[in-house]
Amino acid sequence: MDDESIWQLRKEIDELDDEIIELLARRAVLAKEIGLLKSMKGLPAHDPGREQAVLLAIEARNKGSLPNSALRSIFGEIISACRALQQPTRVSFLGPEATFTHLAAVEYFGRSCRLMPRDSIVDVFRDVQSGNADFGVVPVENSNEGTVGLTLDQLADGDLKICGEVLLRVSHALMSKNGDLEDVKQILSHPQALAQCFGWLARNLPGRPTVQMSSTAVAARRAAEEEGTAAVGNEMLARLYGLTVLARDIQDRSMNLTRFLVLGHEDCKPTAQDRTSVLFTLPHSPGALLKALNPFHQQGINICKIESRPSKDTPWEYIFFADLEGHASAPAMKAALLGLSECANRLKFLGSYPAGRLA
Repeated sequence: MDDESIWQLRKEIDELDDEIIELLARRAVLAKEIGLLKSMKGLPAHDPGREQAVLLAIEARNKGSLPNSALRSIFGEIISACRALQQPTRVSFLGPEATFTHLAAVEYFGRSCRLMPRDSIVDVFRDVQSGNADFGVVPVENSNEGTVGLTLDQLADGDLKICGEVLLRVSHALMSKNGDLEDVKQILSHPQALAQCFGWLARNLPGRPTVQMSSTAVAARRAAEEEGTAAVGNEMLARLYGLTVLARDIQDRSMNLTRFLVLGHEDCKPTAQDRTSVLFTLPHSPGALLKALNPFHQQGINICKIESRPSKDTPWEYIFFADLEGHASAPAMKAALLGLSECANRLKFLGSYPAGRLA
């Protein structure tokens, strides 16, 4: 291909870029008008159901060469920027920057929001509860290491609702200041990250002690300051703290996913793919759990997950958490939840929200 042909193609791209800019400007004007109407009606700027419906419709109409994951990312940022024109969104998350929760917050809300890192899950709940933040993002479970108990405990004690979820592939890297594997004397990271990489570390760095830190970012910061110290975490941390990546993808299982919850106050409208979360307690009687779950079987509702947590109020009492396929407004779900309420000592609705999807 000669230079003239390349120039002509680039000229066409420039013309298309001009059209895209014009169309985005028109979209922004419409978004601002919608924002004014929402404000007059007292409605929140962020509508998870609507945003999910827009993304699903875009994927359904996609006939081009760009994969759906790319379109979803592009339009996610467009939606984020237009939402910011309506009202800036304040998002509290378990920080600091460059942790996986930070990545989950950006994945869900885009970059056109005010991200507020916090030191603990409790702080995130407090931010949203007090109105200091519009939404919060916290981890709730990892596919290999299980549930984050503190998140479930906070859901049980507070009155925030789940209004979204993010599923994130977790890939860990080993990084250090020196850049030489032989110089590593100790490995620092969050307990879950260390557990997810236990086998690799044992094989490749036998005898080196592991030290648990409050976050992968804190571990990376320490590694940047100390000779002979390596950190395990997201590769973005290496760029942030000037570290050298010693090894990539060191997690023991390739399919390593973490699920994050988006916390808020508003109920979400139904979409084509929803999930409902509840907690409940049961009397101590034979068959109580079977009886409680039977309404979901009768209504043909899939129970995605169920687990118990010790009650903080009464020794040897347990709280059940369940994730269900479908929206609470659907007739079958209404009937099943009514059946559960009739045999439960306590039933708490945690939210119906668009189900998370892997990119």
